[in-house]
Amino acid sequence: MELSERSKRIIRDGSIKLRVTRSGMIQQITFKVRRVPLGTGATTLELYFDRVIDAHELQRLADETGLPVHADKIAAYPAGTSAKDYISL
Repeated sequence: MELSERSKRIIRDGSIKLRVTRSGMIQQITFKVRRVPLGTGATTLELYFDRVIDAHELQRLADETGLPVHADKIAAYPAGTSAKDYISL
């Protein structure tokens, strides 16, 4: 899978600030790049925030950044992708 220049820059920088609607308020939230180990020794990549964000907002962020987004036990992937597309990036 080929990543966009923006996605590559986010991975290189290690974090990104995004505008998110939480509880009816627009907030600037910093998402950190996190590598999650899998049982096979490989890792997968995701943007992570430890608070609750609505699922539809996570999906919008995933489509906007081109990377998986995870917030408090909910994950969203860009349209047409799944976790296996982000293994060992």
